[in-house]
Amino acid sequence: MTNKKVIQIFNIIPSIFVILWSSAFISSKIIVDNAPPFLSLSIRFGIVALFFFLFFIFFSKNKYISFKAFKDACISGLFLHGLYLGGVFFALSKGISATLIALIVSLQPILTSFLAKVYLDETLTKLQWIGIILGFSGTTIIIISDLIDGLTTIAFFSGIVGLVSSSFGIVWQKKIVSDLSLSGNNFLQALSASVFHFLLALCFEDFFINFSNDFILAMSWQIFAVSLGAFLILMWLLANNKANETSSLFFLVPPISALLAFFILEETFTSSDFLGLFLSCLGVFMVSKIQIKI
Repeated sequence: MTNKKVIQIFNIIPSIFVILWSSAFISSKIIVDNAPPFLSLSIRFGIVALFFFLFFIFFSKNKYISFKAFKDACISGLFLHGLYLGGVFFALSKGISATLIALIVSLQPILTSFLAKVYLDETLTKLQWIGIILGFSGTTIIIISDLIDGLTTIAFFSGIVGLVSSSFGIVWQKKIVSDLSLSGNNFLQALSASVFHFLLALCFEDFFINFSNDFILAMSWQIFAVSLGAFLILMWLLANNKANETSSLFFLVPPISALLAFFILEETFTSSDFLGLFLSCLGVFMVSKIQIKI
């Protein structure tokens, strides 16, 4: 395979990530309509942890896990899989739309860029700051226009928990240095998240699941396409790009999520939605065009 073809393949990886990540909000809405949020997340990451453990045992050359690597991976798991997805799932269970929760957590690039500047000493150009402001403005327009549709305080703040946690998780993952394999790292992340959500489920939820066809299909999609696909791509992007470049992809999640929600969940669009989505897309274009380093 020529270098040109390799570069072309790598250049579509961010697009695949955006589509898979966006689909998670749609499948999550289906899941919480049939099961408690924390219980379903515990089951999901328990299965994911098993898969990554098998990959780790059979394919990793270095099977030693130091205490530091264990701690770092578990912290990443609590941020990215525990608090972030816990906030998203809980907000969805309280009636927030898939489009709106995607919009709330899409503010993550702004917080991530600030954290990356503080903790990773990354820099942003004036053009990137303008793009961030446009993306923020577009998202804010849609959030404000949807606030009148009965958004509860607990659902909104659950989304904020997801927003803050995902930002800290991305910066933490970029900051840590570990010789642990990707499968080992993801095994510990998924395991810590599964235990975390199981404890929450024990304390706050009834153990009931409606094993409908929609639930089984949505859960399978989240396990294989999102947890085994999108999160692996996210780890790869963080290893090959600046944190603020990777986080800028999340500005593209709201329009894709909105389109999927329109066709699958029959959520509706308004003129404010279209304006906000346009500004968000323009913002991500200005923030950065992902360049994959070979």
